[in-house]
Formats: sequence, C-alpha cells, structure tokens
Amino acid sequence: MIFALLTFFGLAVLTPFLTRALGTRVFSLVALLPAAVFVYTALQSATVLDGGVVTEKVPWIPQLDISLSFRMDTLAWLLALVVTGVGALVMIYCSRYFSNDEPSLGRFAALLLAFAGTMFGLVTADDIYIMFMFWEITSVLSYLLIGHYTERKESRGAALQALLVTTFGGLAMLVGVVLLSVAGGSTSISTLVADPPEGAIVTVSIILILAGAFSKSALVPFHFWLPAAMAAPTPVSAYLHAAAMVKAGIYLVARFAPGFADTPGWMPVVVIVGVATMILGAWRSLRQNDLKLLLAFGTVSQLGFLMVAVGFGTRDMALAGAALLLSHALFKATLFLVVGIIDHDEGTRDLRQLSGLGRRRPVLAATALLAVASMSGIPPLLGYVAKEAVFSGLIEAGSAGDAWGWVALVGTVIGSAFTVAYSARFFWGAFAAKPAVAAADGGGASGPAAPATAAGEHHESHASRGILAAPIILTLATLALGLLASPLGSALESYADTVPGEGDYHLALWHGFELALGLSAVAIGAGSGLFAVRRGFARVQRALPPVVDASRTYWTIVHAVDRLAARITVFAQRGGLPQYLTTILLVFVLCLGVATALNRSWPTQLVAWDYPAQVFVAAAMAIAAVMAARATHRLAAVLLVGATGFGMVVLFAFHGAPDLALTQALVETVTIVVFVLVLRRLPRKIAQHNRPVRRRRRGMIGAAVGVTMGLVGFTALGARQAGGLGPELARLAVEEGHGSNVVNVMLVDIRAWDTMNELSVLVVVATGVASLLFVTGRNVTVPRLGDSRKRRQGSERGRLVGDPHTQHDAPDDRQHTWLLGGRTLVPENRSLMLEVLVRLLFHPAILVSIYLLFAGHTLPGGGFAGGLLAGLALIARYLAGGRFELGETLPVGPGILLGGGLLLATGTALGSLFLGGEILTSAYFEGDLPLLGHLSFGTSTIFDIGVYLVVIGVVLDVLRSLGGEVDRQQAEADEKAEATA
Repeated sequence: MIFALLTFFGLAVLTPFLTRALGTRVFSLVALLPAAVFVYTALQSATVLDGGVVTEKVPWIPQLDISLSFRMDTLAWLLALVVTGVGALVMIYCSRYFSNDEPSLGRFAALLLAFAGTMFGLVTADDIYIMFMFWEITSVLSYLLIGHYTERKESRGAALQALLVTTFGGLAMLVGVVLLSVAGGSTSISTLVADPPEGAIVTVSIILILAGAFSKSALVPFHFWLPAAMAAPTPVSAYLHAAAMVKAGIYLVARFAPGFADTPGWMPVVVIVGVATMILGAWRSLRQNDLKLLLAFGTVSQLGFLMVAVGFGTRDMALAGAALLLSHALFKATLFLVVGIIDHDEGTRDLRQLSGLGRRRPVLAATALLAVASMSGIPPLLGYVAKEAVFSGLIEAGSAGDAWGWVALVGTVIGSAFTVAYSARFFWGAFAAKPAVAAADGGGASGPAAPATAAGEHHESHASRGILAAPIILTLATLALGLLASPLGSALESYADTVPGEGDYHLALWHGFELALGLSAVAIGAGSGLFAVRRGFARVQRALPPVVDASRTYWTIVHAVDRLAARITVFAQRGGLPQYLTTILLVFVLCLGVATALNRSWPTQLVAWDYPAQVFVAAAMAIAAVMAARATHRLAAVLLVGATGFGMVVLFAFHGAPDLALTQALVETVTIVVFVLVLRRLPRKIAQHNRPVRRRRRGMIGAAVGVTMGLVGFTALGARQAGGLGPELARLAVEEGHGSNVVNVMLVDIRAWDTMNELSVLVVVATGVASLLFVTGRNVTVPRLGDSRKRRQGSERGRLVGDPHTQHDAPDDRQHTWLLGGRTLVPENRSLMLEVLVRLLFHPAILVSIYLLFAGHTLPGGGFAGGLLAGLALIARYLAGGRFELGETLPVGPGILLGGGLLLATGTALGSLFLGGEILTSAYFEGDLPLLGHLSFGTSTIFDIGVYLVVIGVVLDVLRSLGGEVDRQQAEADEKAEATA
C-alpha cells in the first residue's frame, strides 16, 4: 500500500511532462496505475473476506505514537476498489472527453491522479492523524480540480467555497481527532474502534468528527457547496462528487459506527441530519433544469440516505449501508459521465433544450436507463437490493423498540419517493421527445436555460464510441452485482459483523412478500405520481418560499466578514506606514513594558560591558541609528542603517562567533545593495513633498521602544538560573553532527526543521518581490545577449534595448571587452576598471563560496554564508555589466535554483524514511583519502547544498526583478520619451 501511494504521487509529478508528448493519451497511460492498484486490491480479497487484515506500518513520530500505518479490512477493501476502479474508468473517459487544446491539461491529469492516490491512502490509513492528513489533501486537490477553469469567476468561487466549507469542517474534526486519540491512548483507528473510550470528552470529540464528516459529504447545513462545485469539468463531478471525495465522510462514519454508535448524541444527529438532507436534496433536485445540477442535488439527497444507513449502528444497517455505498458510486458516476457525453455532443445540459436524444443515441439512453433504475430502486439492479436492505434494517430496529428506526424509515421512504420522481425527470428530460422543447417542463427554479458552453465544457466532437466504455462498464457492474446480491452480501458481512448486536439479514434479490417490498412499491408509485403531475408540482414549489437556503447564508456570512475586515482596516490601518509602525510599537511597549514592570526577580548585579571596545562599538551603532532617523537623503539613511548592522558584525567577532560575524557581514552587504536598487525608483530626499508631522511623538515612541527593549534584555539576562547550553551544544555538534561549527550543525542537523521552513519563507519572499515588478508576466529565465540581439535586429534604429543610446557591436567587440554585458551599457555608465576587477575576482569568489559551503561544518561558513558570497559575486557582475550580464553569467532561471534547492533539502529530509530512520535523520560516510586525509561526509551536507542553491536563487531573483526588470522598464520609458520628443 505504501509503495502504491508513492507510485501515485511520483507518477503525478511526471504527468505534466508526459502530457506534452502524449496529449490526451496521457489519461490512458496514467489510468494503468489505478487499474493496477485495483487488481492488487482484488488480489487481497481472499485474505480480507476470510476475516483477515492486510497491514503495513512504518514508524514516523514515535514520540507521538504516529506511524505510517495502513490497514485493509473489508470496509477499506470495498472503498479501495471503488476509488481505484471508478478512477481508472474516469481517466479512460477523460482521454476521449478532452481535446488536446484543453487548457492546463497536464496539470488536470496530474491532480486527478494525485487525488486517486490520496483517496486510496485515506480509506486504508489506520493512524488517525495520517488519515486526517489525507483528508485535508483531498480538500486542497478538490479545490484545484473544481477551479480547473481558472479564467472563470464561477469556477474560482465554487472552488473557494468548497475549500472553505470542507476546511472549516476539517478544523473541527482535527480537534475531535486530538481529543479522541488522547482519551483513547492510541492513534490507531482500529484500536480505538475495537476498545472505544468513554466520557464527556469522547462525546465532544465524536460530535466534532461528525461535523467534519458532514461538511466533507455535503450534508445539511453544508450541502450547498456540492451543487456549486458542478462548475468543475464533468469527469471531476463523476469521480469526486459521486464516487470518491463525498464518500470520505460516509466512510468515516462507517468506520467509527461499530465502536461509537452508542455515544450520546450520535443517533439523533445522524438520523435527523441524514433524513433532512435526503428530503431537502431531492426537493431541490426536482426544481432543476440543468441535468448536472439535477444530479448534484440528487447526490446530496443520496448522501443523506447513505449517512442514515452507515451511521445507524446496527449489524443489518451496516450491511445495507455498505451495499448502498457501492451501488451509489456505480449509478451516480455513470449518470454524470452520461451528462458529460450529452453536453459534449449536444452543447447543452438544459433539459428544456433537449429532445429526441433517446432515438438518436439508443445505447447511451439504455445505459442511462439502467443507472436511473438503480438509483430509483428498481429490481433487479443493485440499487434495489441496497434500498430493500435499508428498509428491512430500519423495520427491524423499529420493531425492536428503537423509535429512531421509525423516524428514519418514514424519512427515507419519503426521500425514496422523491428520488424516483427526479430520476424519472432526469431520464425524460435528457432522452424523451418533447413536442415543445422550449417549455417542456413548465419552468423550474434553476433560472434561464443553460448556455451551450455551460461551465466551459463544450468541446469539438472528436470522441469516438470509446467514450461510452466507462459508463457501460459501470452500468453492467450495477446489473451484475444486483443479480449476484447473495455472493456480494457474503463478502460484505465481515464488515457488518464488526458492529455489536444481533442481526441475520442477508443481501438477496428476492426476500418474498414483506413490508420492505411494500414500502418500495409505495415509494415507486408515489414518485411516479409526482413525475406525472410535474407541472403542477413545479408551480407548488415555486409558490413556496425556500425553507433552507444555506448558500445564501454562506454568502451573507462571507460578505459580512469582508465588510467587517474592511472597516477594521480603515479604522486601524489608516494613515500609511507611520501609523502601522506606531500601532505595532505601541503594542510592543505596552505588553512587554507591563510584563517587565511586574517582574519581581530583577538582576542583583549590573555588568556595564564585557570589554572596553564594546562601549565604543555600541556608541557608534547608537550614533548611526540616530543619524539614520534624522537623515534627509535616502542613500545616507541606508548607509547609516547598514553601519548599525556592521556594528553587530564587530560585536559577534569580539564575542568569539566568527561564523555569525561572517554571515551578518554578508547579509548587511546584500541588504545595502538591495536598498540601493530600490532607491533608484524613489526621490533622493526623504519627505521631499510632505514635511514630517508629529516628530516629537514619534521620537518619544522610539525612545520608549528602546528603553523597553533594554529593560527586557537586562531582565532576561538576570533571570537565568541554570548554566548555559554552550558546552552541551558543542558536544552534540561533534558527537551527533560530526562537526565542530556549532552554528552550522544547528542549522542543518539539530534544528533542520526550522531551516527547511526558513527556506520556504525565502522562496516566498523572492516570489513576492518579483511579482511586484513583473506586472505583465514573470519570465522563467534571465535575459541574455541573444535576446538583445533579436530585439535589436527587429528595431528600425538598430539599437540595443539596454539603452536607447547604445552603439552597435563592433565585429571584434568580443575581443575588447571584459564582460559581455558591458557592451549593452552606454559609455558614460561603463567602468573598465570595475569590469576588470569583477572579471578577475568573480571566479575566486565562487571558489571561496564553495569552500565555505563544504568547510562550514567544521569551520566558519556553511550553505547560507556560501550562497550569500556567490550572490554578492552575481551582484558585482550585474553592477559592472548590466542586466544582460546576469544571463551570460548564470544562464538558468532563479526558479530552477529555488526549486532545486528545496528539492535537495526536502529530499534529504525524506530520504531517511526509505532507510528505516526518522525524518531528517543524518547519515555519515567516513574514510581516509590520499592527500586529503580523513573525511566525513554526511547527508546534512546535501541539505546544506540545498540551502546554498536557495540563497543564490533568491539573490538572482531579486537582481532580476529589482535590477534587470527596473532597467528594462526605465529603458522602455526613455525610448517612449525620445520617440515622443
């Protein structure tokens, strides 16, 4: 199972690249993986159906008792077959449904495959936290799949709505998961269900878990996100919203029901919510004219039916719920795929615009008819067998004295009657010949007719008959499993037998004349009658006000939050940057100042300085800070701020921290350069147009912050009771990290988690800076001289885009230049001496940076310092040769460096798992080499190489945006000004 999951996500990463070569055929290729996992799961049938369990377990976080634990019992086996089998068929369907010009086809295929793997992991995970991880990943992937048509506001809104609803439900569920695991003393789901804990905390945790399940499976009051999600491509609806994602909440309730169905509050919540959802969804379905929306509300209704079945908590109802879960996945996925074919070929999903399709497409109509019959509970299909089992189980429970059994029975019979009505309306609307198409149904509540390209899904008709393969196979499975009800029941009984209590019901196509059969006949008759009077019933529906409009409630809440946020922003953040800083600093002074004033353990001894030079350095830093605050020129202020940073460099050096001193010096240098690049777009003088106001108040706030920070530091230094950690860290660095540079070992080994997070922050910062400058699109690579030549050749003036006054290249110009990019600069901006120095010093600087990278484990240096030095070398090349010099120096985009660095860091972190260790566990290889002596190379060095690449990528991205892009924009502005003149 673990290998299958790794294969899913590995192939998902490769899928976009495969799509470039294969086009839509990539779906047929990647479908082989879920098909193979389907076969693997089927091969476990003998073990699982005999009552055995297939398990795999890899320890992950032993301190929290969290393991990569996977378990396949009957319920997981059933869901795994549904997820992989339907997933493979939907992907084959996609190969015929989409055309090669579909936008973001590779991304869509990768996300769909990754979703299939995530669902497989969710239904087989035995560790409750691992299960929750997969649970949340499905929310993220469904957001991306629903919002596939990114250019459409409808798709983006539906995706965000689904993400918000399921994520908030997931947060509630997370609290419940934590409480339950603590109360039960285990993170194993099978252990918790087999020996369920009791108490008030358990009751709260179970209700929270049910809330998460309801939100994921679109039950009242969270049902509104599912119909909105129909903005997704139809294959997404067929898979996520019929067979996979919405089944996650049903699966979770089915998984916990054997152990927690007797928990106080479980039964009334499950029955009331399930019945209400079934009736409300069916009622809303009857009002829809869009076939896809009709099925969506029908799905909501069926999910309520499923929740009642799997959550009722008796043996017979568990068996019925498992059968109903399988039948629903088969017939509802079929119907969504049929709608996709109709929309694909007819250009509309509006039943008022469709007529006579049954005569033109008899095979498609027959396929849909069988699926609709199964949904309505017509024999001999699987849907009938499952519905009969549910009715029989509820009758048995009610006869045994359970009042909730009668409540659920009445509700599900009413809901089943509505189900028959909207099922008949679906088939009639899609395939029947209507004499007056435009007014075929007498109107409805779904608004105007759906456009021919609803949800952006209409494609050129390029599909062959092969597109029918998936729905036909699913329909035949529905028919075959209905005829084979008894063997299927025998297979599912091993799950039903895990539910405490008695029960002897067996799935069968015929149980004789009994009450359940009579109730089925009543539901079918009543539903048929509703369909017969559909026009009158539609008028009644339009006359009645909506009882529950959760979608409107959702948007009301969202808009209220937006308005509140806007008002708070106007109130608290009005006045620009000075007011923002004032608010932050005042909160700092008030909070820490009060906490310091209340402190009772003041230091008894005051040490003014450790050595006399410290006083002079501190005085110089203070003077520079005051002068920076009073400076009128921006450049002077930047240099003075830099002086305070270099003062820290001196203090670090005097305190015996050469590693920190080196890194601080490099950081300050890079920061000053970045500031200078930004200052090119700002006025030279500070407050040139608007005089500073409230200077005295700002000075008082600044002084208060300084005093507060001094008191906090003074108090903190005197609060230490035990000795420092320095000696222990030095020992750990040598013994555990195989290095004597404590700082570097801390970064790449002892606290590598923090470093990995900081790398992500650096990537986000670089992306944010670039996004501010590249307003029309972000190039992947840095510009090179070849780009300049192409643009120059296409220009009537024959000039380089670096500057409008640039001269032509001489034929032998390459022989008389030290930096290739220097030729793009105007003569007054070139410095031959600077070019010579940079050319001579660049390669030694790169070598020294590599030395710092590999020597940093034992000597001052490391990946961060080495990357900064290499970045400074790139900065020197840019300052001397201009923006085209960057492309000639390092002809790769910063994205490759940033991505490669993150990949090395995270790959090293995860690599230890494959060797049986914990994540981020370092391995070392030692040996004696000629001339070099004894060497020790650790995987932490690979991690440090990732840090090195990320730092270089950040510097290159900043240079490319704040440097090269600003140069380009300025050059274009100069050209426009010259042309205007």
